[in-house]
Amino acid sequence: MSITAEETKAQITQETKARNRALIDEVLKVYPEKTAKKRAKHLGVFEEGKPDCGVKSNIKTVPGVMTIRGCAYAGSKGVVWGPIKDMIHISHGPVGCGQYSWAARRNYYIGTTGVDTFVTMQFTSDFQEKDIVFGGDKKLEKIMDEIQDLFPLNHGITVQSECPIGLIGDDIEAVSKKKSKEFGGKTIVPVRCEGFRGVSQSLGHHIANDSIRDYVFEKDGAKPAAFAGTPYDVAIIGDYNIGGDAWSSRILLEEMGLRVIAQWSGDGSLAELENSPKSKLNVLHCYRSMNYISRYMEEKHGIPWVEYNFFGPSKIEESLRKIASYFDDRIKDGAERVIAKYRALTDDVIAKYRPRLEGRKVMLFVGGLRPRHVIGAYEDLGMEVVGTGYEFGHNDDYQRTTHDIKDGTLIYDDVTGFEFEKFVEAVKPDLVGSGIKEKYVFQKMGVPFRQMHSWDYSGPYHGYDGFAIFARDMDMAINNPVWALTKAPWKQH
Repeated sequence: MSITAEETKAQITQETKARNRALIDEVLKVYPEKTAKKRAKHLGVFEEGKPDCGVKSNIKTVPGVMTIRGCAYAGSKGVVWGPIKDMIHISHGPVGCGQYSWAARRNYYIGTTGVDTFVTMQFTSDFQEKDIVFGGDKKLEKIMDEIQDLFPLNHGITVQSECPIGLIGDDIEAVSKKKSKEFGGKTIVPVRCEGFRGVSQSLGHHIANDSIRDYVFEKDGAKPAAFAGTPYDVAIIGDYNIGGDAWSSRILLEEMGLRVIAQWSGDGSLAELENSPKSKLNVLHCYRSMNYISRYMEEKHGIPWVEYNFFGPSKIEESLRKIASYFDDRIKDGAERVIAKYRALTDDVIAKYRPRLEGRKVMLFVGGLRPRHVIGAYEDLGMEVVGTGYEFGHNDDYQRTTHDIKDGTLIYDDVTGFEFEKFVEAVKPDLVGSGIKEKYVFQKMGVPFRQMHSWDYSGPYHGYDGFAIFARDMDMAINNPVWALTKAPWKQH
């Protein structure tokens, strides 16, 4: 008796689930009982029809394991505030935090560095032992004076607190208020993003969002700048212009007839932050890092917000139509016009690369939104994501992920270095997409890898043009002949 294709597919799915569950059990055996119990909550196998992925998240990392997470300072300075180009962001504390995060995210911008834009410069208070003992408030005041003298075209300053600031009790709020008054009302934002706060960089996003609310939107004595609005004004929220992503997104929005009045925060400016409450719609790319301020603007100013996904043609079409649904027929027609304009391009890209990538399996582990957002782009190329997880996701991230993954997908939250290596060894994906900390481990294992935090020095990956670059890069990684010439060191003897 022959079985149908559906029955065969169901049987394969059940076998995959059983294999993944057994793999999780095997990995957990190496831990002490208490640690295994904690880590078991973060590992799972997706069951279709369930409201979430069945894992716990946003919980403190178990001490002693090799986590890939960052800290609250990284979430504030490195993600939310750092790309604002015409403000100077002081890494307030010892030099190491600012040095390590210096220009690492490839947030592209337009301007003259050191004159009117400062993204790739590092400003640090360089705390020494005496500053820990006697406090750093006077040093911070002096730094702000020097900034005003040396960089007079800056439009504002943020103070990004490192761990010692919170531990010794420096009053950065008082210093910021004093200097703002001295400098004629200049926007100076104290950000309490000490690295020990919270369980990951995620709290840093939230703290940074709240500081924008308190010191930009609700700034004392602020006079509203002249602004002539239109019915088609939108703000791009949570796109950090990595490799030019926000520019690719902006092109499509403008081509469909919308006016982009702000970009948060890649290639963004203080004036754009200030203008955002005047938009008619906030289009939100990175939900995790910017949903807080989007909800605030909805509650305070009545501005609706909508998530969008510009990775791969299928999701781009879906997102353009979703955004257009908030406007009149002019914008709806514009969305269809944009989709039609680029269809030939995407058909050519798929025709070229899909035969080379069809059926290849991918495992992802990234931050923000990418563990779910890039899945559609891989599927447009005929590839399958067989495992995914978030560095610092929350439960609502995993709920959103259920719409993009398949039954039986391996799920791993805040995966440890050991777990990820064992999962890759067992599942044997054709490609791993993760961060710089994992890149060289897997390449030495002989596994093709793409750095999916900052696109491995490539990009943009957003938009239709970005999809062509994405497809080329995945093909270049997987089908590179170097993999036939290399073996992991432990396989050479």
